[in-house]
Amino acid sequence: MTDHSGPEIITFGCRLNAYESEVMRDNAIAAGLEDVVIVNSCAVTAEAMRQARQAIRRAKRARPDARLIVTGCGAQIDPKMFLDMPDVDHVLGNAEKMRPRSFVDLAMGTAERLLVNDIFSVGETAGHLIDGFREKARAFVQIQNGCNHRCTFCIIPYGRGNSRSVPAGEVVEQIKRLVDHGYGEVVLSGVDITSWGGDLPGTPPLGRLVQQILKHVPDLPRLRISSIDSIEVDAPLFEAMISEPRLMPHLHLSLQAGDNMILKRMKRRHSREDAIAFCQSVRAHRPEIVFGADIITGFPTESEAMFQNSLKLVEACDLTWLHVFPYSERVGTPAARMPQVDVPVRKERAARLRALGEAQVDRYYADCVGKTHMVLVEKTGSGPDGPWAMGHSEGFAPVRMQGDYAAGAIMAVVIDGQEDGVLQGRAQQSIGAAQQMMGVK
Repeated sequence: MTDHSGPEIITFGCRLNAYESEVMRDNAIAAGLEDVVIVNSCAVTAEAMRQARQAIRRAKRARPDARLIVTGCGAQIDPKMFLDMPDVDHVLGNAEKMRPRSFVDLAMGTAERLLVNDIFSVGETAGHLIDGFREKARAFVQIQNGCNHRCTFCIIPYGRGNSRSVPAGEVVEQIKRLVDHGYGEVVLSGVDITSWGGDLPGTPPLGRLVQQILKHVPDLPRLRISSIDSIEVDAPLFEAMISEPRLMPHLHLSLQAGDNMILKRMKRRHSREDAIAFCQSVRAHRPEIVFGADIITGFPTESEAMFQNSLKLVEACDLTWLHVFPYSERVGTPAARMPQVDVPVRKERAARLRALGEAQVDRYYADCVGKTHMVLVEKTGSGPDGPWAMGHSEGFAPVRMQGDYAAGAIMAVVIDGQEDGVLQGRAQQSIGAAQQMMGVK
């Protein structure tokens, strides 16, 4: 994702990185930092690191006179690799990229080439307040950073540090400001958001924060939560999931595998049975819920029978939106020292799992036809048939409709069919925040 307004920022990876890119943009503009390209890298896979290096070379060819700054998890985990690239002028760590002073020093020409400190020494996550995003409909709010777990395949704790939470009051204040600026939907994001509150006084659970947001920001039409560990869902969060119409019926689960032995070797905290029971329980109370999930194929020691358990989990949990990753060795992780599955096998299994995921999406789309969905308008444009708008439904399905609608509006849309992986519909009316709160459909 590239944006040429103000400092050019190229963002890879998760929603948290997207949020942090907006913080960096505000800090760079405030510092008067100009003619720079910032690459906000991801380190979740070796491929993500390769893409960052490729983007750096491409950016330097396009703007040879611009200063090039690399930050993000890739820079935190392997700063020397980026520092050794001739195209790179500065490398910033994940903590340093969030500090306004870093951008003042860059603008004044007093910044060191390498500014990456020990991420595990960072003891708090500040509530970086953002008035707005490039996209004027949906906003991401960072409520947590870091992770205390040590899954055997994951390098991210070494890029993000230990779990730390933004206090509830700061989160609520930021969301109030975003709603005042016209945002129709807020997504709570972090590295391991179900661990939110564990480092705060009284160790409040995530569900308490969700309930406070819905109570104290009554004009917020839609709230989403990003990827969660289902085994860590607390009672207040479960209650909000099944009873709050403004909390969108779409959950993305960090499942990773469907076989109990593989889950154990991954050092996950749930079993196959836990995942199935959770999905069934939520769906029993809120039938319209749509689940997504992360699943890794070809994890070390995974046999064909073990992989079949992941395929079967998709159907047992009735998962719709799949994020499929062939296993990628990350140096320094325990899984990298386990017996490896051949790379072609990992990729072939990923292809089979993605094919199943596509079939699940087709089935879900077919079920949407003829029904009315609430769609948040995110993008607008004009074509041969006149003006059009696109957005996402409550279940996070992409929807396109003809007509001239403003970004941020929430429309009642009757779904007619699908084309090229996007639902097509007819807008009936715009739904205000008050109606949305009452669950009008």
